[in-house]
Amino acid sequence: MTHAPRLPLIAGLPIAVAAGLAIPVQGRINGALGARLDDGIAAAVVSFTTGLIVMVLVSLVLPRGRRGLAQILPALRERRFPPIYVMAGGIGAFFVFAQSFTVGLLGVALFTVATVTGQTLSGLLVDRLGIGPAGKKSVTAIRVIGTVLTIAAVAWAVSPRFGGAGGSGAGSGGGTDPAQLLLPVLLPVIAGFLMSFQQAMNGTATVHYGTPIAATLVNFISGATVLWLAWLIKLAVAGPGNGLPAEWWYYLGGPMGCAFIGLGALLVRSLGVLVTGLGMIAGQLLGSLGLDLAFPAPGTVVALPTILGTVLTLGAIVLATLPWPRGALKRQPGR
Repeated sequence: MTHAPRLPLIAGLPIAVAAGLAIPVQGRINGALGARLDDGIAAAVVSFTTGLIVMVLVSLVLPRGRRGLAQILPALRERRFPPIYVMAGGIGAFFVFAQSFTVGLLGVALFTVATVTGQTLSGLLVDRLGIGPAGKKSVTAIRVIGTVLTIAAVAWAVSPRFGGAGGSGAGSGGGTDPAQLLLPVLLPVIAGFLMSFQQAMNGTATVHYGTPIAATLVNFISGATVLWLAWLIKLAVAGPGNGLPAEWWYYLGGPMGCAFIGLGALLVRSLGVLVTGLGMIAGQLLGSLGLDLAFPAPGTVVALPTILGTVLTLGAIVLATLPWPRGALKRQPGR
């Protein structure tokens, strides 16, 4: 099987940052849709279903998509990779669940720190275990320092929102008991932790399908299946929410997810899971800052720590991704 050449870091990292730019836009759209429908699960179903429709069309129209489509069943029958990898989309569904059920309580700021913490830590683990298509990558001191600095920088960047971005709980001045926030905080940490595994699984599937189009399609099939089942259960228990809106822009979240998942599946083979994740985190912060400046939402706070924390995040990612020589932190003889 012929595989596409690996992207060099200087080309792949900017693509990862660009992919990350779509995350806050997608979150803003899906959040608005959830509020309009008065049903966070229904909003997630709409997002995944529109993304699935886009991926079906892309897979049927593009020649490369059709070739990838023809490889899905043979790859599964021949067990070219663990069959559980087809459920990578379920991780995306779980992330949406965590977003739907905890952002209102924790606020966007704390949710972001929790997911970034989980994602960066698992990025180190996934690279060390060699789960992704890039193989094993050693956990060097530089990479650990870059990871820790990234978490600290993201926390600093979103710190101005801690006082007022929350929902009915944290950050709203309601005096919520910190112990009551333990489980809501753990949920996005776990969701972020699993995201690195999702990228590794999709990246490995991409190698065997021959294109990220097929991996993204399978991702949306499994994620949409999980969310439809969850929504049908919710419908039986609590009934429907509001009707679908007529405005076209409410339905852009799914196509944005296609781009994000597809690029992630493509990049992990070249950059590894940790570097891909760090690049997308940088794009997420830059996109959030741009949205807050251009289209501020209620409760938006853009202060000096927001800008400096974003800059520090970019610096931490550069530190973690540069090809440092082995022993770069060790004391050199005669010095």
